[in-house]
Amino acid sequence: MARSSSWVVPAISLVLTLVLGVLPLPDVIEPARPDWMAVVLIYWSLMAPRRFSLLTAFWMGLAIDTLSGALLGQNALALLTVVYLADKFHLRFRVFPVSQLAITVFVLLCLYEFILFWIDGIVGRNVPLAERWVPPFTGTLLWLALVFVFDRGQREARARL
Repeated sequence: MARSSSWVVPAISLVLTLVLGVLPLPDVIEPARPDWMAVVLIYWSLMAPRRFSLLTAFWMGLAIDTLSGALLGQNALALLTVVYLADKFHLRFRVFPVSQLAITVFVLLCLYEFILFWIDGIVGRNVPLAERWVPPFTGTLLWLALVFVFDRGQREARARL
């Protein structure tokens, strides 16, 4: 029973990120929309690396491509790359303090955006700079909020010991 309940929160978070990714936002804050799926997959890849594999990143990337109308496979390739790096180096990243980990997450999100930028350049799609390079900043702030919310219970349990 404990094993099946351990998948509930991550599964709900992935479905919620798909919904948040297609939710319409006002034009003023649309350029600051974080890459929800990339942030959540980086979080789960660092905090629970064996639960989320590259297959999860691939299918979630295809789901984003389908829901957003992007080039099929564009987000899947970017998510695969970022999740692979997060999974490969998760033991090295986990020893970082949260401030350095936030910088690492920012670099991973910039890599995600660069891969999307590269693919958009190949197919000739122009994206405004604000829509391309502001999301890593908001995504890093969102990642810090995820760490604060989801790791709070673990910090409280360690404090009681």
